[in-house]
Amino acid sequence: MIRKVMLILALAVLAATSLCAQNKFSAKWEELTASDFRQGIQQGKSTCLLPFGILEKHGPHLPLGTDLLNVRYASLQAVAQEYAVVFPEYYFGQIFEAKHEPGTVAYSMELQLRLLQETTDEMARNGCKKIIIVNGHGGNGHLLPFFAQAQMDKPHDYVVYVLDGQRSRPGGPAKKSTGVDYHAGENETSNTMVSRPDLVHLDRAKDESGADMKRQNLPENLYTGIWWYARFPNHYSGDGSVATKELGEWNMKGWIDSIVECIRSVKADEASLKIQNEFYEKSKRPLDTRP
Repeated sequence: MIRKVMLILALAVLAATSLCAQNKFSAKWEELTASDFRQGIQQGKSTCLLPFGILEKHGPHLPLGTDLLNVRYASLQAVAQEYAVVFPEYYFGQIFEAKHEPGTVAYSMELQLRLLQETTDEMARNGCKKIIIVNGHGGNGHLLPFFAQAQMDKPHDYVVYVLDGQRSRPGGPAKKSTGVDYHAGENETSNTMVSRPDLVHLDRAKDESGADMKRQNLPENLYTGIWWYARFPNHYSGDGSVATKELGEWNMKGWIDSIVECIRSVKADEASLKIQNEFYEKSKRPLDTRP
């Protein structure tokens, strides 16, 4: 009986040691050795995150890379709870509306789509068969759903999931600003006070106006690409001066929780790739499709 108890204890210690060994892996793709990367992909059940940011002005008080800094922070906090490998810095999205501001890097439409396609293809070739693009930049709001839809054009042995935006939840610290708060305002500045407080210059937040200039008078459902510049020529929307770390912590908690939930859902998803493959086969012979 004593021998049996000792054996059970030994197995428990071995299991705990094994778990610790697994958990010691970095989640960052660029920090893993080749052999650790292989085990990281297995541990993450072939699920990988691609946090997506941009290089653009964020008012007079936040860094150019704010979107990536925030989304990568949230992603890394999430995978600490539910492991997945996280792709390195990715800044190559849609930002034509900020080309008039210093520091903006705006790649052509063709390059954006081609680079993203080749990136997800290469991720999949390395074992990431479930790729969650975590969007941190509002200007990608049309690009990424289109990219995901474009995966139906030809067969892929992996699935692209797009997580766009932060979870809205009731409660939390009351906001101090009452106007629009789209870009570098109270929310985004508060978030950055959590992810990179050393890069926030709150004393500069009132150096420029983030007010809506309302220089167009068009129906809400009539779209034109110049809408953002017409409303916010300073590429600043809101009032970052009233940001607080408390609001940032509340926002980040909701964002992190939503990423964790998505990772777990994607790991458990056995349907999407099967349905995707069914679609690819049927699309070869559309006349054979029956209602």
